[in-house]
Amino acid sequence: MNHSDLLKKVRKLEIKSRGLSAQLFSGQYHSAFKGRGMSFSEVREYQPGDDVRTIDWNVSARLNHPYVKVFEEERELTIMLLVDVSGSKDFGTQVQTKMELVTEVCAVLAFSAMQNNDKIGVVFFSDQIEKYIPPKKGKSHVLRIISELIEFRPQRPGTDVGQALKFLTNVIRKRCTAFILSDFFTSDFEDSLRLSNKKHDIVALPVSDPRELSIPDVGLMKVTDPETAESFWVDSSDKALRKAYEIKAKKHADQLKTTFSKAGVDAAWLSTDRSYIQPLSNLFKRRGAR
Repeated sequence: MNHSDLLKKVRKLEIKSRGLSAQLFSGQYHSAFKGRGMSFSEVREYQPGDDVRTIDWNVSARLNHPYVKVFEEERELTIMLLVDVSGSKDFGTQVQTKMELVTEVCAVLAFSAMQNNDKIGVVFFSDQIEKYIPPKKGKSHVLRIISELIEFRPQRPGTDVGQALKFLTNVIRKRCTAFILSDFFTSDFEDSLRLSNKKHDIVALPVSDPRELSIPDVGLMKVTDPETAESFWVDSSDKALRKAYEIKAKKHADQLKTTFSKAGVDAAWLSTDRSYIQPLSNLFKRRGAR
């Protein structure tokens, strides 16, 4: 992709993402993702009903009148995007590929973070850490992230969510909110997820395509695994094969739900054949209600 085409794509995605972020998600994002705690703001005169534990005894003694400390929420957050760029990212049989969907969602989250004056960073991962963009603020930084999402090409095709989580835990010292965008075609990441969620606020955004859940009856077809490059022929008119495929896909989804639940991780399920707006909005509302 040449520089001019990239700029056009970035600009188009910026317009769409900023609009969605401003119209739909800004208030929900603010209430769904809290700051690191409460910080001292000012003192004011004591009023009936104030908690006596907030009385500032030094100021009260000096002014010979009771004063209380006023605290406010520390709003500044660090948002991290853990983006799966493995071989399966380019799969898509409906409106868009999984990576195109992930890019749009990341852009919306990035602009939501920017509008709330939060830092945002990205970890691109396959079965290794492909690239790390440290968290920063500002529009130019967000546009850089979007450019990388559109243009980035990984060195390896595999997937290792556990390694990405370990990297996050080691690199980001202070508590952050981290979104994992992946199809989660990986294993042995449960312990890493649980440990990471103790230190950080982890949110899972599993991404899928309808053809990963069921196979259409179209006769003999050649299938290639994008992460191993292994090819083989399957007879999609075989009822038993289609049923076995659906059972395996459902088992994978159920295992993911159990894994997220045990680790205390919130999740919103995204698919290439439908809008991501409602799943994200529902996620923000659930978190805001808590």
